[in-house]
Amino acid sequence: MLFSIIIPVYNVEKYLRDCLDSVLGQTFADWEAICVDDGSSDGSSAVLEDYAKNDRRIKVISQENGGTAKARNTGMEAAQGDYIFFLDSDDWIERNALQNIATRLDGQDVLCFSGRRYFEDSNDYHPADQLPEKRYETGMTYYNENALLDRDFAFVCVVLRVYKRGFLLDNRLCFDDDVSFEDNLWVPIVLFYATSVTVISDALYVYRVREGSKMQGFPFERRKDMLKVANRLAAFFMQSYGLDKTVAYRAITHHYQVVFVGASREERNELKRLCDWAAYKAVSRTKLRHKVNYWKNKLG
Repeated sequence: MLFSIIIPVYNVEKYLRDCLDSVLGQTFADWEAICVDDGSSDGSSAVLEDYAKNDRRIKVISQENGGTAKARNTGMEAAQGDYIFFLDSDDWIERNALQNIATRLDGQDVLCFSGRRYFEDSNDYHPADQLPEKRYETGMTYYNENALLDRDFAFVCVVLRVYKRGFLLDNRLCFDDDVSFEDNLWVPIVLFYATSVTVISDALYVYRVREGSKMQGFPFERRKDMLKVANRLAAFFMQSYGLDKTVAYRAITHHYQVVFVGASREERNELKRLCDWAAYKAVSRTKLRHKVNYWKNKLG
């Protein structure tokens, strides 16, 4: 089996059929879809049962609510395909997505593609990012060349790539399930270990931006999670030797900076208590502006 499509599901009855229909409508048939019902309390479970009855390639795993990261880990543990494809349950993929990817796979650890964002309130699609096709000998070469480029679709989105399952298993790459922003943490570490990355220009994924989505807004708990991500990424890359870490450090510095922007005085005091200031100082050294912001945040 070539693809294991992992779909975390939580209270998305309104959108789930669109997602599953996009998988069933693929022009490439060698796949399994592992739908992890993450404690849904709406009609999502019934939708999953209905689809699973009609196609044996759709498999359902039910668990108590633990969040997207935990659901993805559950899906990876059950996966049997050569490559892992992550699909969010309120999104969908283009009809030729798997076919286009399959024709370009030749053993690489990661294959990257483009996608479009769909805004539900205005029924509007943003144009896809134009990605130049290229093969990279290391994941960090790809990361350093692309991570800081201006894009409509965030570079760290897990769903814009497929990953060789054996590569993930060999390096024990799973998601930290105690934070949101799990993509921000996982993707740079995956690329650190990757030895081959291919980028194709095809726009194959459609990301639904909807009111009430968990990615909307930046409440205090999510600020704390972003700070955890920054601390963990800084610790990881500070212990890594023999590579250019300039881009990684600048990206991590941005994570540190955004948690303080717009925070109340009470929130800032709590964030300052949780911040790994030694790590923040180390990664902020690549630009004078970052050094200045470090001192402003520490002393302000």
